[in-house]
Amino acid sequence: MNITLLGAGAWGTALAIAFAGRHAVTLWSREEDVAADLLATRENHRFFPGYRLPESVAVSTDFAEAVADAELLVVATPIAGLRPTVERLKQTGKRAPILWVCKGFEAGSGKLPHQVVAEVLGEDAVCGALSGPSFAEEVAGGQPTAVSLAANDRVFAREAARQLHTNRLRIYANDDLVGVEVGGAVKNVLAIATGVCDGLGLGLNSRAALMTRGLAEIARLGIALGAKRETFLGLAGMGDLILTCTGDLSRNRRVGLGLAQNKSLQQILDELGHVAEGVYTAREVDALASKLAVDMPISAAVAAVLDGRLNAGEAVERLMARDPKEELA
Repeated sequence: MNITLLGAGAWGTALAIAFAGRHAVTLWSREEDVAADLLATRENHRFFPGYRLPESVAVSTDFAEAVADAELLVVATPIAGLRPTVERLKQTGKRAPILWVCKGFEAGSGKLPHQVVAEVLGEDAVCGALSGPSFAEEVAGGQPTAVSLAANDRVFAREAARQLHTNRLRIYANDDLVGVEVGGAVKNVLAIATGVCDGLGLGLNSRAALMTRGLAEIARLGIALGAKRETFLGLAGMGDLILTCTGDLSRNRRVGLGLAQNKSLQQILDELGHVAEGVYTAREVDALASKLAVDMPISAAVAAVLDGRLNAGEAVERLMARDPKEELA
């Protein structure tokens, strides 16, 4: 299958490496210097150093040329880059199934990725999300990984999962696109909360409680948006939450660790050098929860800390001071 990856950041590069063994892969970069580096050295020194791009992977900065022969398109930009990328795709007139690996709600509109794609390409566009407990570094390194592929077309989801599946990257088809997207988005917010918890030295009991109650928040919001409850017990729910909240490679967890040290948000992001989607998603989740009357106190606390309305210690105190309630209510 001819696959074009749109975006040569960490994830675009990692997936190009993972798919190259079985498919004809093109990696498109909007940055001329990144493309030149990849062509000259077969390494993405700017965004993903230390991993060699196979010689079989074509590298291009010509968007129309990169998508022309693609049988599958994979958008590997942050959520902020999804709309500009699919708008560019629409201008080419190219029609092919499209997946994305970004996780979050679009800033300003509060839309999930599939809503953005449908708005630009039309409701009939075959599309879906590749999401689950996965760090780009481990995928590129060939470490065993399992993720969900959810789409608006069940047949496409199953066929794409079958074709992209490898002995190192297990892909499970899923028809709950909303649930998979919500799980991938909100877990980043909760990873910031867990980083704060760890950074303040609150202990493993606190971390476990935070993650468990956080999963309840994910499920409440997802169900309010039409998702299936069982999705949140799977790879794109509990699986991704566990990884992002506990893994040292998690950018969002590192944001929380920095907030616990009273670093400014700008300082934290400058030190990261990469996008931490939870920073932007927190505000959208908080606004959406208020609009839908969904109780999400942890997410609200994260948004308040990021906006400077509370510091990390105050947020913890506010959460612990909440009245007791029934666990499964």
